[in-house]
Amino acid sequence: MTTASLLSLASDRKSGRIRGIPSICSAHPTVICTALALGRDRNVPVLIEATCNQVNHEGGYTGMTPADFRAYALDLARQEGFDPVRLILGGDHLGPNPWTRLPADQAMDKACEMVAAYAAAGFTKIHLDASMACADDPVPLPDTVIATRNARLAAVAEAHAAGEAPVYVIGTEVPVPGGALEEVEGLVVTSSAAARTTVEQHREAFAAAGVSDAFARVVGLVVQPGVEFGNENVVAYRPDEARALVASLADLPMLFEAHSTDYQTPAALAALVRDGFGILKVGPGLTFALREALYGLDRIADEILPDRGEPLREAMERLMLDKPGHWARYYHGTPEHQRMQRHYSYSDRIRYYWTDPRALQAVDGLLSALGTTPLPEPLISQFLGAAWPEVMDGQTAPTAPALVRAAVTRALAPYFAACFDG
Repeated sequence: MTTASLLSLASDRKSGRIRGIPSICSAHPTVICTALALGRDRNVPVLIEATCNQVNHEGGYTGMTPADFRAYALDLARQEGFDPVRLILGGDHLGPNPWTRLPADQAMDKACEMVAAYAAAGFTKIHLDASMACADDPVPLPDTVIATRNARLAAVAEAHAAGEAPVYVIGTEVPVPGGALEEVEGLVVTSSAAARTTVEQHREAFAAAGVSDAFARVVGLVVQPGVEFGNENVVAYRPDEARALVASLADLPMLFEAHSTDYQTPAALAALVRDGFGILKVGPGLTFALREALYGLDRIADEILPDRGEPLREAMERLMLDKPGHWARYYHGTPEHQRMQRHYSYSDRIRYYWTDPRALQAVDGLLSALGTTPLPEPLISQFLGAAWPEVMDGQTAPTAPALVRAAVTRALAPYFAACFDG
C-alpha cells in the first residue's frame, strides 16, 4: 500500500506536473467498490479513509476496528479486481474528537490508543486532528496546543507503524467532520500567514516530540479554501478569493488538503486541484447519490409493483424516527422541515442508517423486487433522469443494480478526472 503517490504530490507540482488524489471517506460497500472500479479502470491509486467516529479501537459506529476495516477494504478490492498495492488506507480526523466530553488527558490517551491501532493495522495516511476542545480545555483551543497534541499523536503512529512509514496531514483550521451543521454563510478563506504559521508550529512541535523525520512526511495541510456545505446549501469554490492562500504554497513543503468538497461542480474540483488543493475529501456527497438512486428506484417500484409492500422511503422514515440519535441534534425547524432534512439534507445523515438491519432488509427487498429485469425507459427518465442518457447510449444497463452503481460513479468520476486528467 504505497504512499509514494502522496509523497510526490508537492514536488511534482513544483516541477509543473499538476495532479491530486480523491480521498473517499465512506464505509459503504457500494461507494468503496465504485471508487476501486474507477481506480482499476484508470490504473491509478485509490485512497479510502475511515473517520475517527466511524472506525476506532473501540469499534466506532460501524463496529469496526482499524484492522477490521483494512480486511473489509482488501476484500472489496479483491471483488473488484483492484491491485491492493495501489490501495492507500487513511485515518481521518484522528484525535480526541470521539471523546471530547472527557478531560483532555483522558481524551488524548484514548486518541493515542486509536492512532496506535490505525498505524498497527497498516493505515499509511494519518490525518492528525487535535483541533477539538475537550471538557477542560479553553475555547478556542490555542494553535500551539493543537500542534503539540498532533505531534504526540504522530510519535505514537511512528512507534506503531506496521511496514511502510506513514505520511501525515496537519492543520488547525479543520472543518467539522461530515459538513457544517447549519446553513453556511460568510466563509473566511485561510490566510497565507496563518498557513505558514501552522506549518512552523507543527515543525517545532514535531522536533520537540523527537519525530522530525515524521514531519518530513507531512503531505497535506488542512486549510479553508472557501468550500463547505450545510444541510441545504453549498458554498462553491471561488479561485479569486483563495489567490493569496494559493500563493503561499511556493514556500511550503506540502500541498493543501481540502475537506467538504462534496457537491462541488466538476469545474470547481478541477480548479481546486490546479490551485494546489491536491487531496480532495468527499464522503456524504457519494452516499447522497446512492440515496437518490435508491429513492428513484423506489418511485419506479411504486408504478410497476403497486402491491410490493412498504416503500423504502417510508421504512427509512420509521427507522430514523425510532432511532433519532444520528440526526436529532442536527436537523431543526418544523416537523415537516425535519422530515425533509432526514431524507434529503446535503449533510446526508441518513448515511448512518444504511447498515442497520432494518435498512438492509428494506433495501434488499426493493432490489429483490425489481430484480435484474430491464426497467421502463420512461420511468428511468422520470425518476432517475441523470441516468437516462447513459441508458440510451448503452453505457448503463436499465436495471436496478446498474442504476445504483452508475449514480455513485457519476458523483465520483469528476474527482478522478480533476485529479488525474490535468
